Amino acid sequence: MNNSTFTIPVTGVRLRGELILPPEASGLVIFAHGSGSSRFSPRNQAVARTLRQARLGTLLFDLLTPEEEQVEAYTRHLRFNIPFLASRLLEATLWTVDRAGSRDLTIGYFGSSTGAAAALTAAAELGEMISAVVSRGGRPDLAADALPRVKSPTLLIVGGNDLPVIPLNEDAYSQLNCEKALRIVPGASHLFEEPGALELIADMASEWFANHLHPMTRTR
Repeated sequence: MNNSTFTIPVTGVRLRGELILPPEASGLVIFAHGSGSSRFSPRNQAVARTLRQARLGTLLFDLLTPEEEQVEAYTRHLRFNIPFLASRLLEATLWTVDRAGSRDLTIGYFGSSTGAAAALTAAAELGEMISAVVSRGGRPDLAADALPRVKSPTLLIVGGNDLPVIPLNEDAYSQLNCEKALRIVPGASHLFEEPGALELIADMASEWFANHLHPMTRTR
């Protein structure tokens, strides 16, 4: 297992991240966490472990610097700034593709909460570079005008007890023009804290990515 901890240069700042590539990884999943979270999110870390067992590389990184996080805790001025978060994700993706490009890895996004909106917005901009997107308890509705432009196969996963978020995902689903699926996990809340719920969505995500992330064949 190739494990690298580093900082990712984006406009004006450097973001901390961890890239883990299993031997002969078939793809790379980049995580976009939700508001108030970080690369240490225990839920995203658990999903990442399942993905690596399926021979998928993972990149978990902080969308904000420690200084920005401190200010954000009081002002909350960035957590719903989807264009800002998407631009950070897009820059981090391009940097990572350049770094891991020799492995010929296809790229997927796993977004949670507001991070799902950032992932879909970045996917709309990057087009065929992003081979799949999975949203966990996401707010894809916040991707707004980007949704019809997403070409990446997209899986939306919502908890059955997450009643305010279900219709938001249903509306976003109707606006997507790509291969898509909406799965509602019975009895699960927004954070999927119920026994077995997180394991179930990790398996769903693993299957989705395994079906859509394949090693590239490039002409040298």
